[in-house]
Amino acid sequence: MYQIGEALIGNGNELAHVDLVIGDKNSPVGAAFVNNMADMSLGHTPLLSVIRPNLMTKPATLIVPKVTVRGLGDADKIFGPAQTAVGRAVADSVAEGVIPEEDAEDLVIIANVFIHPEAENYRKIYQYNYGATKLAIKRAMENYPSIKKVLAEKDRGTHPVMGFKVNRLWNPPYLQVALDLDNMNEMERIINTLPDRERILIEAGTPLVKKFGVGIIGKIRELKRDAFIIADLKTLDVGRIEVKMAADETADAIAISGLGTVESIEKAIHEAQKQGIYSILDMMNVEKFVEKLESLSYKPDIVLLHRNVDLETMKAERGEKLGEVTEWGNINQIKEILGKGKLVAVAGGITPERVDKALENKADIIVVGRYIIGSRDVRRAAQDFLDRMPQDPDTMRLAMDEDESI
Repeated sequence: MYQIGEALIGNGNELAHVDLVIGDKNSPVGAAFVNNMADMSLGHTPLLSVIRPNLMTKPATLIVPKVTVRGLGDADKIFGPAQTAVGRAVADSVAEGVIPEEDAEDLVIIANVFIHPEAENYRKIYQYNYGATKLAIKRAMENYPSIKKVLAEKDRGTHPVMGFKVNRLWNPPYLQVALDLDNMNEMERIINTLPDRERILIEAGTPLVKKFGVGIIGKIRELKRDAFIIADLKTLDVGRIEVKMAADETADAIAISGLGTVESIEKAIHEAQKQGIYSILDMMNVEKFVEKLESLSYKPDIVLLHRNVDLETMKAERGEKLGEVTEWGNINQIKEILGKGKLVAVAGGITPERVDKALENKADIIVVGRYIIGSRDVRRAAQDFLDRMPQDPDTMRLAMDEDESI
């Protein structure tokens, strides 16, 4: 058996990222250890970790540079501060009981170490690689993270080196602002005026896409780099092509018309899954949308329901109880059909006063157009809805998690 761990510590060019594997000398890790020592590659030469010259650490540890070593300057950073940092971190892990001392002679470690070519501060290189190695060992020995932790964090985490965020809809409710416009200047004004909130989703409305093409999504991305952008293409046919077009322009989700055939809808949803973006099935004017949804082998990530303004009035006049049926239909039933983790969006003349009712009925996304984009004060209009929603979740958490044992 063997254990795997990783850790990222620090910032700037001296940032350290260590991936490592710990295992018995007679395990696959032991075989990989020997093979790496005997099979050196240009620019990625493995080296034994030492505490000082002529004193290698225990368990024996092999350092493999992740970044190509192109000259003596790069080599000095590996053979100096990084090598010592890893060696001491391993020895300290034994001293502190993280690695049992009685196992130190039987185990080996392979540590992949990242050193940025432009790193200059040797003290920081040492400090960050020491901390990252020690934390990676601890995580490996404790089998951190648990699968429960991974599933809880997979959509909320943000990698600091990426330089941008990939927003996932893991913590509803959300406010979807529908930019049903045909004027680019007005679009820019509205986007720049909206509150900077993670609960806001930006929809490239059908009029925008029809007038300016799917390239308008890229324009929105320029204005709001980290926004969650929905391409409202209302795809009916050739769904695969349209989904790919939207994904190529960095859309996070695409709206597919529920009026299409089952085959065309399934192809579009399948392509969205391949592209890694959300599929939204728009049930506008679909009479038997529950039956349509049940017939799909591939279920969408989100179902968009439109308000039936006459439904509640009709039932009230007949003296019928609404039960779980809302003006948008039976949201609970839709969620049961969709399965775990799927969302329901609602649209149709929603005002701030109706948000509470929509949320009480388990709606996850509130779609608003005219109330916000037609307002003289766009920021205030959007805030009217946001005030009725929870505060934004914390999605900027880094590697040091509060649930690790200390």
